[in-house]
Amino acid sequence: MNIVVTGASRGIGFELVRYLSTNPENQVFAISRNERKLVKLKEACLVENLYDNITTIVADLTEPGVSEIIKNYISEKVQHIDALVNNAGFLVNKPFDSITFKDLLYVYNTNVFAPFQLIQSFLPLLEGRRSHIVNIGSMGGVQGSAKFPGLSAYSSSKAALAGLTECLAEELKEKSISVNCLALGAVQTEMLQEAFPGLEAPVTSERMAAFIGDFALKAHHFINGKVIPVSMSTP
Repeated sequence: MNIVVTGASRGIGFELVRYLSTNPENQVFAISRNERKLVKLKEACLVENLYDNITTIVADLTEPGVSEIIKNYISEKVQHIDALVNNAGFLVNKPFDSITFKDLLYVYNTNVFAPFQLIQSFLPLLEGRRSHIVNIGSMGGVQGSAKFPGLSAYSSSKAALAGLTECLAEELKEKSISVNCLALGAVQTEMLQEAFPGLEAPVTSERMAAFIGDFALKAHHFINGKVIPVSMSTP
């Protein structure tokens, strides 16, 4: 399987690449802005296995035109992509009246516009393969779920990603591309700790990564166009 993972330098993305790389039949493309952490990721994977099946790509997905550059680079190495996991995300925790336009733009560039453009660019590599696009959303972006002060920019961007998922599932099904969104609850990651210092999440990034990895490779044979809550809390 050829799999692309964004936001691969830390947290869930880092662990997801590690999990997927344990299967020698997988070729994993790991994308992040942080070159130093991508080097550490590849080193960690090589310690655990000798397959050398990871290609790291240093790129800022918020930069105009970068999605097409990434697609061209990957298409030189493989002819198709089986799964694209849009995991990269950015969270701002600020009162609504303190959020600047710069804050809002960066959150939406990372959480909505980057996945949108990456999917557009990757269509030639995805279509006709029974491929799977997995958008990593948030419970905060699910209508009717509990909301938290300070997350208006983040949660609304994840709501947009959920809506995009449903639209693309319908539009791309004739191309044999399935699109689903996993709306995650609290997971113990660096991003969570930065936004909510001291908060203890009920799920580790390693456990969530394993779930996402299996979902990305198998779930599209059964479901399409779904926004699925993945949370230990009720409601």
